[in-house]
Amino acid sequence: MKKAVLIFTKVPKVGDVKSRLTEDKGGILTPEEACAFYEASLLDVLDVCLSMDKVDVWICYNKDGERSHLDILLAQVSYPQRIAGVFSDQGGSFNNCMQYAASFLLKPGKDERLADAVVIVGGDIPTLQPATLQRALDTLQKLSDSKEGQKFATKKSKFDDSWIGAAVVEGACQEGGFSLIGLTCTTPFTFQEVFYNRDGITALDMLVNKVKAKNIPFGVIEMLPDVDIPVDLASLIPMLRALELASKNDNSIIAPKRTLKFFEETGIQSQTLPPEREAI
Repeated sequence: MKKAVLIFTKVPKVGDVKSRLTEDKGGILTPEEACAFYEASLLDVLDVCLSMDKVDVWICYNKDGERSHLDILLAQVSYPQRIAGVFSDQGGSFNNCMQYAASFLLKPGKDERLADAVVIVGGDIPTLQPATLQRALDTLQKLSDSKEGQKFATKKSKFDDSWIGAAVVEGACQEGGFSLIGLTCTTPFTFQEVFYNRDGITALDMLVNKVKAKNIPFGVIEMLPDVDIPVDLASLIPMLRALELASKNDNSIIAPKRTLKFFEETGIQSQTLPPEREAI
């Protein structure tokens, strides 16, 4: 299969990204710091995605985002020449934007697709590693090739002439969501009502419900925390430091250097209160 990784992101803009981390929303960052954090995280995510071999990397940004600023950021990544393409969504709900991004590459029902399978991630998961992406891609391949997956195989890959079966893979995050999702071009799945549905069902539950209803082969990889609220920062900082240390002895690990630098420059640290002593 021809495989792709898609980074689904807003163009960083003060006041428009990670607002729940700001003091106005009960957080600890200024709007400028929240934007700087997201820029650092996005660049670290891009570096990890662009380190992958034999995978096309695409970027979908918000319709109202400033493309010129995005281009400035993309010039800072490690392998800008590996970016297959950049395009904007068409606005509307989060569900509609995500669906447009997936369909742009997979083009369901059409032959001029840009990929046979895609893994989609956001820009707010700075602990993402190449091994995680590879597991997601390998899981898609395995499920697509399975007996159940091949029941949906109506197309052949122009890349290797193999039949493309159905498959969905996800990496969960906090609050009942997911921060990574992958699917193939023959998978009978849409993002409609997955996010922010009227019934109050979590995104991950809705994903599972929709996949189960269509008997689509389904796989999971390790949890991949994103950063939306202040407590996420408290969990993130020790993880970043652990990755930095581990990268010194393992070349397969990419340290999220820009996000680490952000916390170093702002002086933000993660702390926990000592337990209270029991009375004797």
